[in-house]
Amino acid sequence: MGTFSIWHWAIVLLLIGVPVVFAVRSAAKPSQNPEVLVGFGGWLMLLAIGQTLSPLRTLAHFANSADGYQKIMTLPNGSLAVYGEVALNLAFLALQLVVLVSMLRRSRRFPQLFLCQWIAIPAVFILDTIWTSSILGVPVNEVLAGDALATPIASFVVTGIWAAYIYKSVMVRNTFTRTNVSAQIASAS
Repeated sequence: MGTFSIWHWAIVLLLIGVPVVFAVRSAAKPSQNPEVLVGFGGWLMLLAIGQTLSPLRTLAHFANSADGYQKIMTLPNGSLAVYGEVALNLAFLALQLVVLVSMLRRSRRFPQLFLCQWIAIPAVFILDTIWTSSILGVPVNEVLAGDALATPIASFVVTGIWAAYIYKSVMVRNTFTRTNVSAQIASAS
């Protein structure tokens, strides 16, 4: 029951790979009229939904971790470990909200911010693991017990696929064109 056979991996690859191939191909395919490809539609709508839900997922992670945090608080230096992890997760939540706002404002900086969010996924995970391990004096392999690696790896892979889409898509290029307000005011005068 605990093994994952090659057939399971093949099914996972098909479920993830086929939509990715179609998304990348449709993003790279030149349109007859590229000026019409603007706004949230098609694959970009799926990205917008995912980006909107990502802060909620982080908040749900906080709620699910509350019992674990209470148990860790009873250990020596446990409160320091919990406060550090909460601070890292709050910083990541703030980044997700900045990316969300830039997406909703159609800022030209959205692709770069999305890339920063993608890089932050493993960075937060690594920093959190090192922080918890060093503060509690526990070996890293005990901190990473169970399926602790599965969620960050899956998030990193899926977000990486969307990052590739963002940099290939004509619709993304046409949609995220707004500059900051002060630059617009300076160019108007």
